[in-house]
Amino acid sequence: MVKNAIYNKKLFLKKAADADVSMNVLADVNAKLGDKFDYGELRKLIIEAKESDKDDAEKLAYDRILWLSDTYHEISFSKDTDISDRVIFPISEFERKGIEDARFVRFTKEDGSVMYYGTYTAFDGSFIIPKLMQTKDFYDFKVSPLHGKGAQNKNLALFPKKINGKYAMMSRIDGWNNYLMYSDRITVWDQPIKLQEPLYSWEFVQIGNCGSPIDTEAGWLIITHGVGPMRRYCLGASLLAIDDPSIEIGRLHEPLLVPNTDEREGYVPNVLYSCGSIIHNGELIIPYGLSDYCSSFATVNLDKLLKKIMENPNK
Repeated sequence: MVKNAIYNKKLFLKKAADADVSMNVLADVNAKLGDKFDYGELRKLIIEAKESDKDDAEKLAYDRILWLSDTYHEISFSKDTDISDRVIFPISEFERKGIEDARFVRFTKEDGSVMYYGTYTAFDGSFIIPKLMQTKDFYDFKVSPLHGKGAQNKNLALFPKKINGKYAMMSRIDGWNNYLMYSDRITVWDQPIKLQEPLYSWEFVQIGNCGSPIDTEAGWLIITHGVGPMRRYCLGASLLAIDDPSIEIGRLHEPLLVPNTDEREGYVPNVLYSCGSIIHNGELIIPYGLSDYCSSFATVNLDKLLKKIMENPNK
């Protein structure tokens, strides 16, 4: 792991405040660091603060500041490793309970070059920090937190290209509905707008995305998850307008996939969940988890699925 050399104080302290770090500690750090600082400067400040006359709660708050710095880092794997050997484990204390629900997307830039982005959830047992990793080759990864009012909760998923000159992202900031947001910067997300809310009984508790939108001739295909009675998770599908994804063209009124008898028992029972799908030879391939005990795959003909969605237009 390689520490990122330079931190932006404004963004860093904003994320620390989101993580509920003491305001007194934040004020002290703010006063002693410049607008840009490196890991060594921060570590020296933390050590000096902890050696002074502070109570245990304040010392823990300073520790949390240092832990947050670990959420900005780079990871490099040896070039002689197989891809199955390149496993990314929790590194920061803010990740100690898990790095979860990674949604990877092949992002095509305006110049035609490609970057692979993955949004995921860092969890320390109390707080959620949405994070972004990026790589060109799956050997070298850069990791950083996401910032802004829209970078809250879980279920952040990037669109695979810019829309009208801006990055676009789906999120579920309130825990119940799908939101859409745009940004000029891939790490800062504000002004989310509600895109979808539960309509049917099988998604009545909440609706969220199951990975990044997929570009089709008919529109942006969104695989969703819906939570209904008995906390049953099902997979659904929706279609959004290509040039304006805030317009929902249609949505399946029945689930695309539901847990069958063999898929209902596990560490988290009654749950089907996916973090991304691909199109191959006219088939939509959906990898999904079964109640957190194993994984499986489902396939469905893309044309038939799109036709079914458009038979149920959003009005």
